Amino acid sequence: MDTPHIPTSRVSLWEEWLKEGFFARHETFCPRYGWLKKGYDGAADSTIFENDDAIVKLGVGKNMVRSIRFWCMAFGIIEPEASSGPRRLGGPVRRTHFGDCLLSDSGWDPFLEDPASLWLLHWQLFSFPITASAWSLAINLGHMGSFTLKDLGRALVERKDQFPALFRYTESSILKDASCFMRMYAPPGNQVSEEIECPFTHLGLLIPGDERQTYRFNLSPKSSLPDEIFLAACCNYARNVVRGEMPLSLNAEEDSPSRKMSLSLNRISYDFNAPGVVFRLSETEIGDRLERIAHSSKGRVHFVEGYGSRQLQFEESPEKLYWQALERYYTGKASARPIYS
Repeated sequence: MDTPHIPTSRVSLWEEWLKEGFFARHETFCPRYGWLKKGYDGAADSTIFENDDAIVKLGVGKNMVRSIRFWCMAFGIIEPEASSGPRRLGGPVRRTHFGDCLLSDSGWDPFLEDPASLWLLHWQLFSFPITASAWSLAINLGHMGSFTLKDLGRALVERKDQFPALFRYTESSILKDASCFMRMYAPPGNQVSEEIECPFTHLGLLIPGDERQTYRFNLSPKSSLPDEIFLAACCNYARNVVRGEMPLSLNAEEDSPSRKMSLSLNRISYDFNAPGVVFRLSETEIGDRLERIAHSSKGRVHFVEGYGSRQLQFEESPEKLYWQALERYYTGKASARPIYS
């Protein structure tokens, strides 16, 4: 199975997303039920993951302690306490504002009982800053039909080799990530997915292929993905663009005093780590969702014709709209949340 070549102009752009992340740091474990809450609570002590008694406090083995730290950081539940220097997994950590909102005892869904929270966390894996780089490589393999674990591993290695900053990572590390990715999303009860404690198997992102031990990405409508969570992902994606953390540009109406920003339907559907790619949605479903969202947003966003294509237009900052969408879903109201950099 050949991996399409990425144009040189885009390699340098995507590399900015990937080079700060890591490969094979999950200790071969997929995220398990209770791990994120356990890691979030434990991070009240900034050195919890460095302490010798972490295995006692967290109630898991040493390798699982490292895995919990990795996944909590990958999902944006915790972050390095150091705000400067190279990004690293070790050292003191602190809880994030997102982690507080979702997993505190009074948070939106501390025990992840709502499937929407799994979709939101799934999105977090692909939002800047990237921690699990192989997940971005895998989700953007849009050309793949049915594939085996071996096919996925080979495709990831070939894709990795197109990014000079990733040359230092070994093939064995990439193959470990391919295995973890498959086990994380493959349906429960299938041979490749023996980790029944991983909640993300229930998202239905991978479904069985036509042949034995093959899988394919599920492009059917995602009924368990609420429109508010999809809107939040679009706003978060736009926020990364605006802040320059993803080196792509938004359209802007230069003559407008408010400089209304917009994302094209094509970009939302197909660009690197865009919501349509991450959630594996068809362009038709995305368009239908954006029409519903615009109709019910009370003027906060519009889905309009512009620049030769349909555009999602933001009437307020994507950051503000992101928090409003999540508040509206989880609490039924859009209280004003502060803007966090």
